[in-house]
Amino acid sequence: MAKKTRNTRGRIVSVAWKLFYEQGYEDTTVEEIIAQSHTSKGSFYHYFDGKDALLSTLSLLFDEKYEELRDTLDPDAPAMQQLLYLNAELFGMIENSISMELLARLLSTQLTTNGEKHLLDHSRVYYKLLRAIISKGQEKGELTSCMSVSEMVKLYALSERALMYDWCLCGGEYSLKAYAAQVLPAFLSALNA
Repeated sequence: MAKKTRNTRGRIVSVAWKLFYEQGYEDTTVEEIIAQSHTSKGSFYHYFDGKDALLSTLSLLFDEKYEELRDTLDPDAPAMQQLLYLNAELFGMIENSISMELLARLLSTQLTTNGEKHLLDHSRVYYKLLRAIISKGQEKGELTSCMSVSEMVKLYALSERALMYDWCLCGGEYSLKAYAAQVLPAFLSALNA
């Protein structure tokens, strides 16, 4: 994908999710998204069939966050510390800028779609970053050799999805970031060497 294409599409996605959070999904119009993303109607409809098509782009927003976080990771930190850092930063972003209603909608559309399951797309930045951290941790003897890198990545991703799902199910009655910090180490204890 060309950089200009990625930038235009990314700008539309970022603005849309900001507006969804501030105004609610129902009260955000395509026209507002176009105006605030400084794109044209033609550009918007080139990338998206309509506002509903933006729901599946939350994984892109997450991947943008992971791109930022990749540069802030301490390469010498233990793998588990890096994984817990990524989770804390992502869940902090979710709590502060993603509407729970929209997160729940995304999770439910991924359950019912016959099309692409964006959250499971292993070509995402998310999965590439997890594989790199876990692979290096395994090479350094920090993580178990009884599981493959793919199995460990799946366990981590599964744990994150379970925490997001439960948070939505419980109506956000607790801090997603704080609760994950408390329970994720136990979920991931099977990864330790």
